[in-house]
Amino acid sequence: MLPLIPVTTTHIGEHLPLLELLPDPESFSWVRRGDGLVGWGVHATTTVSGDNRFREAREWWHEQLGKLAIADSVHGAGTGPILFSSFSFSPAEESVLVIPKVVVGMRNEKSWITWIGEKPQPELLEEPVHLQPMKYSWQDGTLTPFQWQEQVAYAIEVIKEGRIDKVVLARDITAVADDAIDSRVILRNLAAEYPSTWVFLIAGLVGATPELLLRLNKAMVTSRVLAGTISKTGDDEKDLALSASLARSSKDLEEHMYAVRSVTESLAPFCSSTNVPDSPYVLHLANVMHLATDVTGAVDNSPNHIDAFSILEKLHPSAAVCGTPTSIAANVIADLEGMSRGRYAGPVGWIDAHGDGELGIALRCGQIDENKIRLFAGCGIVAGSNPKKELVESQVKFAPMTSALGNFD
Repeated sequence: MLPLIPVTTTHIGEHLPLLELLPDPESFSWVRRGDGLVGWGVHATTTVSGDNRFREAREWWHEQLGKLAIADSVHGAGTGPILFSSFSFSPAEESVLVIPKVVVGMRNEKSWITWIGEKPQPELLEEPVHLQPMKYSWQDGTLTPFQWQEQVAYAIEVIKEGRIDKVVLARDITAVADDAIDSRVILRNLAAEYPSTWVFLIAGLVGATPELLLRLNKAMVTSRVLAGTISKTGDDEKDLALSASLARSSKDLEEHMYAVRSVTESLAPFCSSTNVPDSPYVLHLANVMHLATDVTGAVDNSPNHIDAFSILEKLHPSAAVCGTPTSIAANVIADLEGMSRGRYAGPVGWIDAHGDGELGIALRCGQIDENKIRLFAGCGIVAGSNPKKELVESQVKFAPMTSALGNFD
């Protein structure tokens, strides 16, 4: 029998600029308003796919944990060994699981470090790496804007026929750089421009999601549902009026209702009680406003322990990224989008040794492939949707990533 591999977690002081610690573009991130986790180095990694991918992910994670001797003097969410997870939208595609060699965490101005192996505590970068901005040019996505509008129009007809209530249709565009893309530039720009989002990086998937799919901490579960969107103008008075119109919009409220109901029904079997607000609030981001509802629940751990994998298996995909009914909407997506979503719109984040964690929906993101990055944006389509307006909404949803990339020819 092989000896256990030591894992050590210890406090390292006060505030740390997490995103400035990343030593290379192959690092990992889950950060919001300076708090969260970053990691680098690969202790172990695997991919899973198929309908049982969440269960297979749990099995692999527990297998890896069985090889570790954990010494955690910090004790809390995100301490000890961490599994960074990026699941595919479709079971047919690959999900990526990574256990970094080094993880640095930050919460409430307190920081800690976890490392795997016999070596002494790793040194952290004393100065942030200077990163040069890059120039990009555009390439068409899978569908042209006109073709995508045609598919949206077709989806509206399917909805009016009564086959589905809602479907989320996504589109892609590609940016091409002269050299290999450094994800750290994108991370820093996203964090600066969109501080209220969760800025993530796992296996080349980089983005800033406003939507928390699942937070599980000491038997309390939270899921933030976003559905219903309106652009901001930058004029406070006009945006206040737009916010009020969003809150009254029958089209957006209908879209939001389907998403909330989807999440609530998925969480109910795991919870002894749930709290679902009667009406959504308007979440203000840098460039858009969303209808938002925070669904919370008390997890019932008897007779079996409920972990993040269990809940993810039921929670994904929600109506916010797929549609209603889910199985039929998924088939419509496969028929109309004409593209692979990969890990876009899948769960992304981290899970700890206790099965707790934080995972968002991989939105406002792109997949890096050497000198190319493929960006994604999706819109919820209901009977009252308009193809031209949905195209405009998709362009607004591309904006966080196009802005973070910086320079375009």
